[in-house]
Amino acid sequence: MSAPARIQTISDIAHLAGVSKSTVSRALNDSPLIGQETKDRIRAIAREHDFALNEPARRLSRKQSNVAGLLMFGKQPGYVPDLFMLELMAGVAGGLHEQGYELLVVQPEDDESDFARRYVASGRADGFIVLSPSCTPRRLQVLVESGAPFVVWGRHAPGTEFSSVSGDNVAGGRLATRHLIDSGRRRIAWVGGPEWAPEIADRRRGYEAALAEAGIELDEALLVQTPFSDPERNAAAAVARLLEEHGVDGVVTNSDRYALGAIEAIRARGLEVPDDVGVVGYDDVAIARFSTPSLTTIRQDGDLAGRLLARALIQQIQTGAVTNVVMPAELVVRESA
Repeated sequence: MSAPARIQTISDIAHLAGVSKSTVSRALNDSPLIGQETKDRIRAIAREHDFALNEPARRLSRKQSNVAGLLMFGKQPGYVPDLFMLELMAGVAGGLHEQGYELLVVQPEDDESDFARRYVASGRADGFIVLSPSCTPRRLQVLVESGAPFVVWGRHAPGTEFSSVSGDNVAGGRLATRHLIDSGRRRIAWVGGPEWAPEIADRRRGYEAALAEAGIELDEALLVQTPFSDPERNAAAAVARLLEEHGVDGVVTNSDRYALGAIEAIRARGLEVPDDVGVVGYDDVAIARFSTPSLTTIRQDGDLAGRLLARALIQQIQTGAVTNVVMPAELVVRESA
C-alpha cells in the first residue's frame, strides 16, 4: 500500500478538514482560540499526509524572527575578538539555542545609522547583542535611537533603555592589585586597553582604589594604554619601556593576552616571574592555566556571561523588561603572582 500523498499547503489541510485556513494555522500553532478536538483532528490530518509547517512563514505571520543579531563593528581600527570574546560568543549561541533562537552575525558599515531599525522591521532579527569593545558611544546612541531591543556586554548601565550584563570590573581591578600588594609589591604598573571601553576604565579605577587603600601614591608614569589590536606585542613593548625607564615589581593587565606579553618582556630582560616581577591577567581564558608560568588572573565565566546576555535580550524582546546584571569578580591564584 502506497504512502499517503504529501499535501503542500495549509489550504490543502483546510479543504480536507472542512475548516478555514486561519483555523488550521491556529490549530497548528496551538492557539487557545481553537478547541482541543479540532486541534487533534487537524494535527492528525497533517501527520497522515506528512505535512510540516513552514517555520519561516510561521515566524513571519507572528512578526517574530526568533533571531538575535550579534553586532560586530568591524570598522573599529584593529579590533579583533579575543579568546574571552570567543568564549562569550559560544555562550550566547548556546543560550539562544536553548530558548529557540538563532544567532546572526551583523557587521554594519561604520556610517550606517538605520541598520537596527531595518533588521527589526524586515523580520531579519528581533534584537541585538552588543560586545562593548567594538561599540563606541556614538554607535551606542544610534542603537538607542533606533528603538530596537538590545543588550550590551561589559557596560553596567542601570537607568538606561537597554539591558546590560557585565563583570564587576572595579572589584576585579582592585582584587588583582591588592593581591600584588599583599605579596610585597610597591611599584605596580597598570597595562590596559583604550579607556573609551567602560570595562577598561572600571578596572583601572579598581587598580587606583587598591593603591589608595594601601597608602601607595599613584604614579601616572606607570599607567599605560595600548590598542586592542595585537595585545601580546603591544603589552610586551609597554612593559619593556616600564622596566627600563621606571622599574616595576608588579604588573596588572587588562587581559590574559596582555599578561602573556608582559611575561615575555620581563623574561627578555633576564628577570623572573614572579620572583622579580609579579603579573596578573584578566578573564581566565583556557590558555591561562597552561602558560609558563601559569597565570594568576581575574576569572570571568565567558559561557555564563553569554547565556545571561541571551536571556536578558529575549526577556526584553518578549516583555519589554530592561535588566542589568553584574557578575562577581574572582581572583584565581596560580604561578605568575
